[in-house]
Amino acid sequence: MKALLLSEYKHLKVTDLPMPSVEPDEVLVQVAACGICGSDVHGYDGSSGRRIPPVVMGHEAAGVVAAVGAAVPGFAVGDRVTFDSTVYCGVCEFCLRGEVNLCNNRQVLGVSCGEYRRAGAFAEFVAVPGRILYKLPDALSFAEAAMLEAVSVALHGVRVAELKGGESALVIGAGMIGLLLLQAAKVAGCSRVLVADIDETRLARARELGADEILHASGDALVREINWLTDGRGMDVVFEAVGRNETVTGAIDCVRKGGTVTLVGNISPEVTLPLQKVVSRQIRLQGSCASAGEYPQAMELMSQGKIRVGPLITAVAPISDGPRWFERLHGGEPNLMKVVLDPREFQDEPEGMVR
Repeated sequence: MKALLLSEYKHLKVTDLPMPSVEPDEVLVQVAACGICGSDVHGYDGSSGRRIPPVVMGHEAAGVVAAVGAAVPGFAVGDRVTFDSTVYCGVCEFCLRGEVNLCNNRQVLGVSCGEYRRAGAFAEFVAVPGRILYKLPDALSFAEAAMLEAVSVALHGVRVAELKGGESALVIGAGMIGLLLLQAAKVAGCSRVLVADIDETRLARARELGADEILHASGDALVREINWLTDGRGMDVVFEAVGRNETVTGAIDCVRKGGTVTLVGNISPEVTLPLQKVVSRQIRLQGSCASAGEYPQAMELMSQGKIRVGPLITAVAPISDGPRWFERLHGGEPNLMKVVLDPREFQDEPEGMVR
């Protein structure tokens, strides 16, 4: 099969690789769409340490069932499917509690690190455990379905914030996850959702997607804006979708006493914590990791149009154009959001394969 291989850092090439073997508990998926995640871009240059070459990256994907392992019920060749990016064991203490994102044996598709190596979906075919597979509703295209992983991450971030409804919310960072957090917070019943960023184009998109107020500010300037808009009270909840020292500190400064700061962004491995502000104002800091069972909800909300991903898809391109798109994303070209790659350009419709 053809696959987009990261043979060394900053070097991607479409190459021939063996067809994945399918274990009894696995399903072979003919990939129809796979999104380029920001973590893939950080893996491309080696900065994350979690895409050690050689590796086929890609974990935001959808396609068609091409073969079904003997121990997998409920799926048949030809089914349109998507799958969780997290491969969880299903038997550890966290999995048994439904916290599959915290699985003791957790792996992620398309990740190669010191602990494990798992082939991803920038390829014609990928094998995944049947337990992480979901059937796609007809209302979702494959390109839209490639956004389900990101939507699930946003829904999980909102879920762990434990909203009651009626809250005022601030989203810091109008990137992909920030714009999805905006929509997820609206769905969860927030009465007012503000979005802050320093990029005017991203803020315009936030306005298009339903932000009640957009704030072109960061740091102290953002705190002043929030204090003015809330008469010094602060926001009930702040979703931090960047993960830098300045934005985490800003989130803490923008939340009200007794409020919640949900940390979703994680660009910086360490930040400085204003401890006295957190303790004396009784602020709850809540981390959010990946997703844990939000895929069905994500599919329903997207099918109903309550969460819109179309405005976030910059391009759908053949996988042979993958190296060029990675270069553009890595170079920080403005106005690029989600790029979805389609590997089907190489397929000759072999027997049993569905296009």
